[in-house]
Amino acid sequence: MSEQTPLHRTTSPFSAIRAIDYTVIFVRDMVAMRRFYQDLLGFSLLRELSPNWIEYRVGGNTLALARPSRTAGDTPTPSGSASLQLAFKVSAPEVELCADELVRQGVALLSPPTDQPFGHRTLFFRDPDGNLLEVFAEI
Repeated sequence: MSEQTPLHRTTSPFSAIRAIDYTVIFVRDMVAMRRFYQDLLGFSLLRELSPNWIEYRVGGNTLALARPSRTAGDTPTPSGSASLQLAFKVSAPEVELCADELVRQGVALLSPPTDQPFGHRTLFFRDPDGNLLEVFAEI
C-alpha cells in the first residue's frame, strides 16, 4: 500500500483576483449615510436593491451601504469607532477644493490638506457613522 502524497499547489487560486469589485460599508444610520455619500460627496446612485442596500458608482468600483443581515450577524460597530478607512484619489488641486466643500457643508476636517513626506497630499474627515475617509493626490 503506497502512501499518498498531498498535492502541493504552486500558486494560490486567489492569484486570479484582479480587482476589488465592490466595497460594502455596514451602516448604523442609513439615512445620514445616504445623504452624505449621495448628496454631499455626489456619488452616482447605481441601484437601490432595498432600503437596506444602496449602491454607488465610484470610478470603476461599486460602494454599497448596507445594514448587516444574511451573512453578517455581527453587532454594529460601537459609536465613535471607525469600521474602515476609504481613500479617494483626485488630482492635487482638487484636494483643496474638496476640503473647501466639506467645510462649506459643515463637515469637520480631521486633518486639512497636507503634503506628506511619502509624496501624497492628503485630507482626512469622517462620514456620519465615524468611518475615516481620505481624499488624496500623488504629488
